[in-house]
Amino acid sequence: MFKIALLPGDGVGPEVIREAVKCLDVVGKRFSLELRFQAALVGGAAVEATGRPLPPDTLELCRQSDAVLFGAVGGQKYDGLPRELRPERAILDLRQELGLYANLRPARLFLPLIAASTLKEEVVRGIDLLVVRELTGGIYFGKPRGIEPIEGGERAVDTLIYTTAEIERIAKVAFQAAQRRRRKVTSVDKANVLASSELWRRVVNGVARAFPEVALEHMYVDNCAMQLVRDPRQFDVILTENMFGDILSDEAAMLVGSIGMLPSASIGAKVGIYEPIHGSAPDLAGKDKANPIAAILSGAMMLRHTFGQEEAAEAMEEAVANALERGYRTPDIQSPGTTLVGTTQMGDLIASELSEG
Repeated sequence: MFKIALLPGDGVGPEVIREAVKCLDVVGKRFSLELRFQAALVGGAAVEATGRPLPPDTLELCRQSDAVLFGAVGGQKYDGLPRELRPERAILDLRQELGLYANLRPARLFLPLIAASTLKEEVVRGIDLLVVRELTGGIYFGKPRGIEPIEGGERAVDTLIYTTAEIERIAKVAFQAAQRRRRKVTSVDKANVLASSELWRRVVNGVARAFPEVALEHMYVDNCAMQLVRDPRQFDVILTENMFGDILSDEAAMLVGSIGMLPSASIGAKVGIYEPIHGSAPDLAGKDKANPIAAILSGAMMLRHTFGQEEAAEAMEEAVANALERGYRTPDIQSPGTTLVGTTQMGDLIASELSEG
Protein backbone atom coordinates (compact mmCIF):
# COMPACT_ATOMS: atom_id res chain seq x y z
CA MET A 1 0.00 0.00 0.00
CA PHE A 2 1.25 3.48 -0.92
CA LYS A 3 0.18 6.34 1.36
CA ILE A 4 -0.21 9.70 -0.38
CA ALA A 5 -0.78 12.98 1.45
CA LEU A 6 -3.02 15.29 -0.59
CA LEU A 7 -2.42 19.02 -0.05
CA PRO A 8 -4.75 20.73 -2.57
CA GLY A 9 -4.11 24.25 -1.26
CA ASP A 10 -5.65 27.34 -2.78
CA GLY A 11 -7.14 28.67 -6.02
CA VAL A 12 -7.16 26.05 -8.75
CA GLY A 13 -5.11 23.68 -6.59
CA PRO A 14 -8.10 21.61 -5.38
CA GLU A 15 -9.48 21.39 -8.94
CA VAL A 16 -6.31 20.07 -10.58
CA ILE A 17 -5.49 17.73 -7.69
CA ARG A 18 -8.98 16.24 -7.97
CA GLU A 19 -8.28 15.31 -11.59
CA ALA A 20 -4.85 13.88 -10.73
CA VAL A 21 -6.43 11.66 -8.07
CA LYS A 22 -9.08 10.58 -10.58
CA CYS A 23 -6.38 9.39 -12.96
CA LEU A 24 -4.30 7.80 -10.20
CA ASP A 25 -7.35 5.84 -9.07
CA VAL A 26 -7.74 4.44 -12.58
CA VAL A 27 -4.05 3.61 -13.02
CA GLY A 28 -4.06 2.00 -9.58
CA LYS A 29 -6.86 -0.36 -10.58
CA ARG A 30 -5.21 -1.11 -13.92
CA PHE A 31 -1.85 -2.02 -12.41
CA SER A 32 -3.13 -3.46 -9.10
CA LEU A 33 -1.63 -0.69 -7.00
CA GLU A 34 -3.18 0.11 -3.63
CA LEU A 35 -3.09 3.89 -3.38
CA ARG A 36 -4.42 5.44 -0.17
CA PHE A 37 -5.08 9.19 -0.15
CA GLN A 38 -5.49 11.48 2.88
CA ALA A 39 -6.11 15.21 2.49
CA ALA A 40 -4.93 18.05 4.72
CA LEU A 41 -4.92 21.85 4.78
CA VAL A 42 -2.03 23.92 3.50
CA GLY A 43 -1.38 27.48 2.34
CA GLY A 44 -4.08 30.12 2.50
CA ALA A 45 -6.76 27.56 3.34
CA ALA A 46 -4.69 26.54 6.37
CA VAL A 47 -4.06 30.15 7.41
CA GLU A 48 -7.79 30.81 7.42
CA ALA A 49 -8.55 27.67 9.42
CA THR A 50 -5.59 27.51 11.80
CA GLY A 51 -3.62 30.75 11.47
CA ARG A 52 -0.60 28.91 10.03
CA PRO A 53 0.28 28.05 6.40
CA LEU A 54 1.75 24.67 7.40
CA PRO A 55 -0.10 23.34 10.46
CA PRO A 56 1.69 20.72 12.60
CA ASP A 57 -0.93 18.10 11.72
CA THR A 58 -0.29 18.61 8.02
CA LEU A 59 3.46 18.31 8.46
CA GLU A 60 3.06 15.14 10.51
CA LEU A 61 0.78 13.60 7.88
CA CYS A 62 3.41 14.28 5.23
CA ARG A 63 6.13 12.71 7.37
CA GLN A 64 4.02 9.58 7.83
CA SER A 65 3.20 9.27 4.12
CA ASP A 66 5.16 7.80 1.22
CA ALA A 67 4.66 10.85 -1.00
CA VAL A 68 2.92 14.22 -1.11
CA LEU A 69 0.74 15.43 -3.98
CA PHE A 70 0.64 19.21 -3.72
CA GLY A 71 -1.68 21.61 -5.55
CA ALA A 72 -0.88 25.32 -5.31
CA VAL A 73 -0.93 28.02 -2.65
CA GLY A 74 -1.32 31.76 -2.44
CA GLY A 75 -3.47 34.59 -3.67
CA GLN A 76 -3.53 38.37 -3.59
CA LYS A 77 -5.75 38.47 -0.53
CA TYR A 78 -2.87 37.08 1.54
CA ASP A 79 -0.26 39.58 0.36
CA GLY A 80 -0.72 41.78 3.42
CA LEU A 81 0.18 39.02 5.88
CA PRO A 82 3.58 38.95 7.60
CA ARG A 83 6.07 37.07 5.43
CA GLU A 84 6.21 34.06 7.79
CA LEU A 85 2.41 33.63 7.56
CA ARG A 86 2.02 33.91 3.81
CA PRO A 87 0.75 30.76 2.05
CA GLU A 88 3.94 30.41 -0.01
CA ARG A 89 5.91 29.81 3.19
CA ALA A 90 4.22 26.42 3.45
CA ILE A 91 5.94 24.82 0.47
CA LEU A 92 9.33 26.29 1.39
CA ASP A 93 9.06 25.01 4.96
CA LEU A 94 7.71 21.65 3.84
CA ARG A 95 10.65 21.06 1.48
CA GLN A 96 13.08 22.01 4.22
CA GLU A 97 11.38 19.93 6.93
CA LEU A 98 11.31 16.85 4.68
CA GLY A 99 14.91 17.33 3.55
CA LEU A 100 14.06 17.69 -0.14
CA TYR A 101 17.03 19.38 -1.76
CA ALA A 102 16.51 18.40 -5.42
CA ASN A 103 13.76 19.68 -7.69
CA LEU A 104 13.22 17.92 -11.02
CA ARG A 105 11.30 19.86 -13.66
CA PRO A 106 11.00 18.14 -17.04
CA ALA A 107 10.00 20.16 -20.10
CA ARG A 108 8.86 17.90 -22.91
CA LEU A 109 6.91 19.06 -25.92
CA PHE A 110 3.95 16.85 -26.78
CA LEU A 111 3.86 16.92 -30.57
CA PRO A 112 0.13 17.84 -30.80
CA LEU A 113 0.94 21.05 -28.86
CA ILE A 114 3.61 22.28 -31.22
CA ALA A 115 1.30 25.10 -32.34
CA ALA A 116 0.70 26.16 -28.73
CA SER A 117 4.29 27.28 -28.24
CA THR A 118 5.01 30.92 -28.94
CA LEU A 119 8.21 29.91 -30.76
CA LYS A 120 8.59 28.63 -34.31
CA GLU A 121 7.92 24.96 -34.94
CA GLU A 122 11.46 24.30 -36.14
CA VAL A 123 12.81 25.69 -32.85
CA VAL A 124 10.66 23.71 -30.42
CA ARG A 125 10.08 20.40 -32.21
CA GLY A 126 11.66 17.62 -30.17
CA ILE A 127 12.24 19.56 -26.93
CA ASP A 128 12.95 17.17 -24.06
CA LEU A 129 14.96 18.69 -21.22
CA LEU A 130 15.18 18.39 -17.47
CA VAL A 131 15.93 21.24 -15.05
CA VAL A 132 17.61 19.99 -11.87
CA ARG A 133 17.27 22.79 -9.32
CA GLU A 134 18.86 22.96 -5.88
CA LEU A 135 15.96 23.50 -3.54
CA THR A 136 16.91 24.20 0.06
CA GLY A 137 19.87 26.59 -0.18
CA GLY A 138 20.80 29.82 -1.88
CA ILE A 139 19.20 33.21 -1.54
CA TYR A 140 15.76 31.84 -0.61
CA PHE A 141 17.09 30.44 2.67
CA GLY A 142 20.28 32.37 3.46
CA LYS A 143 20.56 34.51 6.60
CA PRO A 144 20.69 37.34 7.51
CA ARG A 145 17.62 38.50 5.65
CA GLY A 146 15.01 41.17 6.17
CA ILE A 147 14.23 44.86 5.90
CA GLU A 148 15.54 47.41 8.36
CA PRO A 149 15.26 51.19 8.70
CA ILE A 150 18.20 53.37 7.79
CA GLU A 151 18.62 57.09 7.50
CA GLY A 152 16.56 58.26 4.56
CA GLY A 153 14.59 55.05 4.10
CA GLU A 154 15.05 51.32 4.51
CA ARG A 155 17.57 48.64 3.61
CA ALA A 156 16.69 45.11 2.42
CA VAL A 157 19.11 42.20 2.81
CA ASP A 158 18.99 38.71 1.29
CA THR A 159 21.97 36.41 1.71
CA LEU A 160 23.15 33.93 -0.94
CA ILE A 161 24.97 30.99 0.66
CA TYR A 162 26.11 27.62 -0.68
CA THR A 163 28.43 25.01 0.82
CA THR A 164 30.52 22.38 -0.92
CA ALA A 165 28.28 19.59 0.41
CA GLU A 166 25.08 21.25 -0.85
CA ILE A 167 26.52 21.66 -4.34
CA GLU A 168 27.96 18.14 -4.48
CA ARG A 169 24.69 16.41 -3.66
CA ILE A 170 22.60 18.30 -6.22
CA ALA A 171 25.30 17.88 -8.88
CA LYS A 172 25.23 14.11 -8.33
CA VAL A 173 21.46 14.11 -8.92
CA ALA A 174 21.97 15.93 -12.23
CA PHE A 175 24.74 13.64 -13.46
CA GLN A 176 22.81 10.52 -12.47
CA ALA A 177 19.77 11.83 -14.35
CA ALA A 178 21.92 12.53 -17.41
CA GLN A 179 23.20 8.96 -17.34
CA ARG A 180 19.62 7.81 -17.95
CA ARG A 181 19.05 10.39 -20.65
CA ARG A 182 21.33 11.81 -23.36
CA ARG A 183 24.42 12.16 -21.15
CA LYS A 184 24.89 15.90 -21.14
CA VAL A 185 24.80 18.36 -18.20
CA THR A 186 24.70 22.13 -18.60
CA SER A 187 25.64 23.73 -15.28
CA VAL A 188 24.25 27.26 -15.03
CA ASP A 189 25.83 29.91 -12.83
CA LYS A 190 27.09 33.51 -12.74
CA ALA A 191 30.71 32.73 -11.91
CA ASN A 192 31.98 35.94 -13.50
CA VAL A 193 30.18 37.97 -10.80
CA LEU A 194 29.16 35.84 -7.80
CA ALA A 195 31.50 34.14 -5.34
CA SER A 196 28.83 31.49 -4.69
CA SER A 197 28.86 30.67 -8.40
CA GLU A 198 32.64 30.46 -8.44
CA LEU A 199 32.43 27.77 -5.76
CA TRP A 200 29.49 26.16 -7.59
CA ARG A 201 31.52 25.79 -10.80
CA ARG A 202 34.57 24.41 -9.01
CA VAL A 203 32.56 21.79 -7.10
CA VAL A 204 30.58 20.72 -10.17
CA ASN A 205 33.84 20.17 -12.04
CA GLY A 206 34.95 17.90 -9.22
CA VAL A 207 31.75 15.85 -9.27
CA ALA A 208 31.96 15.53 -13.07
CA ARG A 209 35.18 13.52 -12.76
CA ALA A 210 33.15 10.63 -11.33
CA PHE A 211 30.90 10.63 -14.42
CA PRO A 212 33.32 10.53 -17.39
CA GLU A 213 30.59 9.30 -19.75
CA VAL A 214 28.55 12.50 -19.19
CA ALA A 215 29.54 15.67 -21.07
CA LEU A 216 29.66 18.82 -18.92
CA GLU A 217 29.41 22.41 -20.07
CA HIS A 218 29.13 25.61 -18.05
CA MET A 219 26.86 28.49 -19.05
CA TYR A 220 26.16 31.87 -17.49
CA VAL A 221 22.53 32.24 -16.45
CA ASP A 222 21.82 35.20 -18.75
CA ASN A 223 23.17 33.26 -21.74
CA CYS A 224 21.14 30.20 -20.73
CA ALA A 225 17.96 32.28 -20.66
CA MET A 226 18.73 33.41 -24.20
CA GLN A 227 19.70 29.95 -25.43
CA LEU A 228 16.46 28.45 -24.11
CA VAL A 229 14.51 30.50 -26.63
CA ARG A 230 17.17 30.44 -29.34
CA ASP A 231 17.98 26.71 -29.44
CA PRO A 232 16.29 24.75 -26.63
CA ARG A 233 17.05 21.37 -28.19
CA GLN A 234 20.72 21.76 -27.28
CA PHE A 235 19.85 21.05 -23.63
CA ASP A 236 19.51 17.70 -21.92
CA VAL A 237 19.94 18.26 -18.16
CA ILE A 238 20.22 21.81 -16.82
CA LEU A 239 21.80 21.95 -13.36
CA THR A 240 21.41 25.15 -11.39
CA GLU A 241 21.01 26.79 -8.01
CA ASN A 242 17.72 27.65 -6.37
CA MET A 243 16.73 31.07 -7.72
CA PHE A 244 18.16 30.58 -11.22
CA GLY A 245 16.30 27.26 -11.45
CA ASP A 246 13.07 28.84 -10.32
CA ILE A 247 13.27 31.37 -13.16
CA LEU A 248 14.63 29.17 -15.94
CA SER A 249 12.14 26.35 -15.37
CA ASP A 250 9.24 28.78 -15.76
CA GLU A 251 10.80 30.02 -18.99
CA ALA A 252 11.08 26.42 -20.16
CA ALA A 253 7.37 26.00 -19.48
CA MET A 254 6.49 28.41 -22.26
CA LEU A 255 8.59 26.45 -24.74
CA VAL A 256 6.14 23.56 -24.47
CA GLY A 257 2.99 25.66 -24.76
CA SER A 258 1.84 26.46 -21.25
CA ILE A 259 2.94 26.49 -17.64
CA GLY A 260 -0.10 24.28 -17.10
CA MET A 261 1.80 21.43 -18.76
CA LEU A 262 4.81 21.16 -16.45
CA PRO A 263 5.01 18.78 -13.48
CA SER A 264 7.75 18.68 -10.87
CA ALA A 265 9.26 16.41 -8.25
CA SER A 266 11.03 17.51 -5.08
CA ILE A 267 13.17 14.64 -3.85
CA GLY A 268 16.22 13.83 -1.74
CA ALA A 269 14.78 12.00 1.27
CA LYS A 270 12.14 9.40 2.16
CA VAL A 271 9.06 11.46 1.24
CA GLY A 272 8.93 13.29 -2.09
CA ILE A 273 6.63 16.17 -3.04
CA TYR A 274 5.01 16.18 -6.47
CA GLU A 275 3.34 19.32 -7.77
CA PRO A 276 2.46 21.26 -10.91
CA ILE A 277 4.72 24.28 -11.23
CA HIS A 278 1.90 26.71 -11.97
CA GLY A 279 0.51 28.95 -9.27
CA SER A 280 -2.89 29.04 -7.63
CA ALA A 281 -4.39 31.25 -10.39
CA PRO A 282 -7.23 32.56 -8.17
CA ASP A 283 -8.81 34.31 -11.17
CA LEU A 284 -9.51 30.87 -12.67
CA ALA A 285 -10.63 29.16 -9.47
CA GLY A 286 -14.09 27.62 -9.67
CA LYS A 287 -14.45 28.33 -13.41
CA ASP A 288 -13.48 24.87 -14.72
CA LYS A 289 -10.77 26.45 -16.89
CA ALA A 290 -7.52 25.31 -15.28
CA ASN A 291 -5.31 22.83 -17.08
CA PRO A 292 -4.99 19.66 -14.92
CA ILE A 293 -2.30 18.03 -17.07
CA ALA A 294 0.66 19.28 -15.00
CA ALA A 295 -0.94 17.83 -11.86
CA ILE A 296 -1.68 14.54 -13.64
CA LEU A 297 1.90 14.33 -14.94
CA SER A 298 3.12 15.10 -11.41
CA GLY A 299 1.22 11.98 -10.37
CA ALA A 300 3.12 10.07 -13.05
CA MET A 301 6.42 11.38 -11.67
CA MET A 302 5.36 10.18 -8.23
CA LEU A 303 4.71 6.69 -9.57
CA ARG A 304 8.15 6.67 -11.19
CA HIS A 305 10.42 8.31 -8.62
CA THR A 306 8.88 7.28 -5.29
CA PHE A 307 6.98 4.08 -6.03
CA GLY A 308 9.21 2.66 -8.78
CA GLN A 309 6.20 1.97 -11.03
CA GLU A 310 7.69 2.86 -14.41
CA GLU A 311 5.04 1.07 -16.48
CA ALA A 312 2.21 2.83 -14.65
CA ALA A 313 3.96 6.20 -15.03
CA GLU A 314 4.40 5.68 -18.75
CA ALA A 315 0.73 4.71 -19.05
CA MET A 316 -0.33 8.03 -17.50
CA GLU A 317 1.97 9.98 -19.82
CA GLU A 318 0.67 8.05 -22.82
CA ALA A 319 -2.93 8.76 -21.79
CA VAL A 320 -2.15 12.50 -21.72
CA ALA A 321 -0.53 12.28 -25.15
CA ASN A 322 -3.52 10.40 -26.55
CA ALA A 323 -6.04 12.93 -25.25
CA LEU A 324 -4.02 15.73 -26.83
CA GLU A 325 -3.66 13.79 -30.07
CA ARG A 326 -7.44 13.53 -30.23
CA GLY A 327 -7.56 17.32 -30.22
CA TYR A 328 -8.84 18.12 -26.73
CA ARG A 329 -7.55 21.34 -25.17
CA THR A 330 -8.07 23.47 -22.08
CA PRO A 331 -8.16 27.24 -22.73
CA ASP A 332 -4.44 27.81 -22.12
CA ILE A 333 -3.39 25.46 -24.94
CA GLN A 334 -6.32 25.85 -27.33
CA SER A 335 -5.58 26.45 -31.00
CA PRO A 336 -7.80 26.58 -34.13
CA GLY A 337 -9.34 23.26 -35.03
CA THR A 338 -9.17 21.79 -31.52
CA THR A 339 -11.97 20.99 -29.07
CA LEU A 340 -12.19 23.20 -25.99
CA VAL A 341 -12.82 21.34 -22.72
CA GLY A 342 -12.76 22.27 -19.06
CA THR A 343 -10.72 20.99 -16.15
CA THR A 344 -13.09 18.17 -15.25
CA GLN A 345 -13.66 16.97 -18.80
CA MET A 346 -9.93 16.91 -19.54
CA GLY A 347 -9.44 14.77 -16.44
CA ASP A 348 -12.29 12.48 -17.56
CA LEU A 349 -10.77 12.11 -21.03
CA ILE A 350 -7.34 11.21 -19.70
CA ALA A 351 -8.86 8.79 -17.17
CA SER A 352 -10.83 7.19 -20.01
CA GLU A 353 -7.65 6.75 -22.06
CA LEU A 354 -6.04 5.11 -19.01
CA SER A 355 -9.00 2.82 -18.48
CA GLU A 356 -9.00 1.67 -22.10
CA GLY A 357 -5.25 1.01 -21.94
